[in-house]
Amino acid sequence: MSFSNYLETELLDHVFTNSAYTAPSTLYLALFTSNPDEDGSGTEVTTSGTAYARQTVTFSVSGNTATTGAAVEFPTATANYGTVSHVGIYDASSAGNLIAYASLTTSKAIETGDVFRVPAGDLDITLD
Repeated sequence: MSFSNYLETELLDHVFTNSAYTAPSTLYLALFTSNPDEDGSGTEVTTSGTAYARQTVTFSVSGNTATTGAAVEFPTATANYGTVSHVGIYDASSAGNLIAYASLTTSKAIETGDVFRVPAGDLDITLD
């Protein structure tokens, strides 16, 4: 995963100008049908008529890697989401700030009746 412009700026300010950064108390996983890029400008799956909503996600950290601690399951789609190609992590259940994002290894078309799942341990953020 890559960090967003927002998080990069917050971390640089925190480390190099001693400006406080408060980590979000809850993180949310979002699904995208186009690359959100560092500025969050991609197309998130619509919440209108689809039953889609961002889902809470938790991480554990070992060494230089944060890994999802539990499976994340989105509601059953009541309408097509489109082809999900990217995921993003936000600090709010709607709107908010994009924290990090990544492309999926394989894009997935989500149609009516489908459930999108991310198994525990399948989402990693690594810093080198």
